[in-house]
Amino acid sequence: MNIVIIGGGFAGLNLAKELLNHPEIQVTLVDKNNYNFFPPLIYQVATAFLEPSSISYPFRKFFAGKKNLQFRLGELLSVVPAENKVILSNGELSYDHLVFATGAETSYFGMENVMKNAIPMKTLNDAIVMRNTLLKNLEKAAICKEIRKRRKLLTIVVAGGGPTGVEVSGMFAEMRKNILLKEYPELDTTASNVYLVDGGDALLAPMSEASQKDTLEALTKLGVVVKLNSKVTDYVDDTVYFENGETIKTKNLIWAAGVTAKIFEGMPTESYGRGRRMATDAFNKVNATENIYAIGDTAILTADKNFPDGHPQVAQVAIQQGVNLAKNFKASIQNKPLKPFIYNDKGSMAIIGKNKAVVDLPSPKWHFKGFFAWIIWLFIHLISLITYRNRLKTFYNWMIAYFARDQSLRMIIRPDKKQA
Repeated sequence: MNIVIIGGGFAGLNLAKELLNHPEIQVTLVDKNNYNFFPPLIYQVATAFLEPSSISYPFRKFFAGKKNLQFRLGELLSVVPAENKVILSNGELSYDHLVFATGAETSYFGMENVMKNAIPMKTLNDAIVMRNTLLKNLEKAAICKEIRKRRKLLTIVVAGGGPTGVEVSGMFAEMRKNILLKEYPELDTTASNVYLVDGGDALLAPMSEASQKDTLEALTKLGVVVKLNSKVTDYVDDTVYFENGETIKTKNLIWAAGVTAKIFEGMPTESYGRGRRMATDAFNKVNATENIYAIGDTAILTADKNFPDGHPQVAQVAIQQGVNLAKNFKASIQNKPLKPFIYNDKGSMAIIGKNKAVVDLPSPKWHFKGFFAWIIWLFIHLISLITYRNRLKTFYNWMIAYFARDQSLRMIIRPDKKQA
């Protein structure tokens, strides 16, 4: 059985791992990057508290010595279902079964100026660009003599009240308190704000009311200005415009407000559902196809009775769908019945700052906050990293940051102009 997996995130990599060393299955994983990375921690790379290698690992290093796993660097251009092949940016691949595990990309809700000028928070490249942009703006502010321009350079607006928005705004608030005035004494007379804005009426909308309340209180104590029911409508001339008529002057709009799936040439129109996600049956087979599957953020499966509107686009869904699909591929070889996917919700969590986090567990319905929740968040994210090397490096960096309240990774590293 020749299986081609497009995308090496949580879903794709866990599918490949579960098929490891199976004598009757050959797996080719295709990704436009040559590394896997851990999205829940890219904001720590963006704020210079972790280095990129702490949360990333080369696919070829991971696949080395694994006889039935191969890696192909390339970007998917189109699919030819009638011929069982995919067209890549650097060639073609044939398959018996094709699996889309392509995740999601940043959604700007049709706002061109936001797409052009805001700083996204989705990929490792985004994180490095954000780190460079923020550090360069700090250096500009340090020599800027005009108060208003300096304030724009220092003001940060984070759009999106989900876990990423909460986590990055909390990190910025702590950096402002513990690091910036110490390293940038030129800025000690300039007021600056960290804004967290969201179009809804609560932060962390999918979580419990207790978590929403605790998060709002903790961020407010850190000095974050939280603006709910504030939908961004435009970002032009260093000004964020809101639906209610308000504006904020800033050079730093960080966009963590939404994601959307990707559409691929060659796939039938009826294969797509809400949010451009590929609609699948209970076994993750894409509608209107015979041997094409979708897992993770790019899929919407409505056959799970506990999630009739589809599953949340979170890591645990992607991991569990990858594992379940691997078991079904093995079962099909042995002519055994397939197992429909049923999501086991293990809870949700978000970190707010040092010793501050919220955790919701679904069964029994427990809510934790503060230091204990923070420890749970650290442990879960640490063990979720792909290798022991990543876990050790991340733990080491976290310990330095915890005791020193600082990190020494704030370097502006630009690509060569020719490469850019």
